[in-house]
Amino acid sequence: MRSSARKRLSGLLAVNLLVLGASPVLAEDEHWRLFVAEHGDPVVHAIDLESDAAVGRFDIKAPASLYKSHSNRTVFAVQGDANLVTALGSGVEIEDHGDHNDLRVSEPELLKVTATGGKPSHFVEHDGRIAIFYDGEGRADIVTERRFLDGAEDQPASIKSAAPHHGLAAPLGDHVLISVPNPEDPSKRPIGLRVVDSAGEQVGPVHDCPGLHGEATSGDLLAIGCSTGVLVVEPGRGGPVVKHLAYGADLPEGSVSTLKGDTAIQYFLGNFGPGAVVLIDPSEDQAIRLVKLPTRRVDFAVDPVRSEQAYILTEDGRLHTLNILSGSLTASVQLTQPYGMDGHWRDPRPRLAVAGDVIAVTDPLKGLIRVVDTATLKETRTIPVAGRPYNIVAVGGSGASH
Repeated sequence: MRSSARKRLSGLLAVNLLVLGASPVLAEDEHWRLFVAEHGDPVVHAIDLESDAAVGRFDIKAPASLYKSHSNRTVFAVQGDANLVTALGSGVEIEDHGDHNDLRVSEPELLKVTATGGKPSHFVEHDGRIAIFYDGEGRADIVTERRFLDGAEDQPASIKSAAPHHGLAAPLGDHVLISVPNPEDPSKRPIGLRVVDSAGEQVGPVHDCPGLHGEATSGDLLAIGCSTGVLVVEPGRGGPVVKHLAYGADLPEGSVSTLKGDTAIQYFLGNFGPGAVVLIDPSEDQAIRLVKLPTRRVDFAVDPVRSEQAYILTEDGRLHTLNILSGSLTASVQLTQPYGMDGHWRDPRPRLAVAGDVIAVTDPLKGLIRVVDTATLKETRTIPVAGRPYNIVAVGGSGASH
């Protein structure tokens, strides 16, 4: 449509709205909201980052790990000790209209539909579907976000493995990937990955992945950590194509067990032993690059807006910026008191979430969220939170507010 015609049409629409008594206000806006789970207590807080005000407190059944949906509309509280997954409506809705996004903000809410099963653990969303894996049953439920938002009580599709184990499942196209338990001792880490079709039938061989743990998506790729390397899975005409990226001989002893994927460019960031991370780019000849850290790692996050950056908090309480292209730490600041990595893995330690131009860092021993500028790593303010703020996700974005 030509500019002159578009102007005439815009004028006609404005006149019609005024005639109808409407106010044609269309302002560009950005809104971010934090969801924070307390350590040791069954509580999730919702906080608006624009005002730092608490906009919701949700009493659940057990301490939770938090996951946000790709749409940002739903936050899932996975409660392994309560055999339950609770869904929260974030109150932030971003609707894509091609040339612009519509942004609607409302109160967060506890949604009616839950997911139940023995000891839920890994939660993976891909291709519009969600896989929830229940360690206590060796079962995966395949659901959609719409099921929770619409309040539908339909039965989800389920896929069973050979035995209960600490595993995972991930949707990919019309298929589902599911871990294979150790046949000698299912309490140990899984040994591989199999692909099943929509009828639950296995497709192709089992793909070896000893010590399987950790997964992430980046675009249409899925990565899964193994003790021997990383499995990278992509869609293919006949089903998922699985490729094993072996750790290079130049890497020290270690393996990947936690992965984060970027949304804008296809790469993965993973842990590698206690004192390093790895950058994984399946398109490169040297697909796995090691980045040594000054001390042991506490948590890390990729930046969905500035794809060349990631952030790492180490046990000395320092926050670092990692340049993805160079593989080097480019900035570092003292942010919290030291959080030693000795002790139980579930001890209260900081967690990171990126929300637009800031990084939100929980500081459970101080009862704070520290808000840090992504460009300077300067702490701009703190937000007090009741209890010990622990797991955290950020939902939000920009769009036109009507």
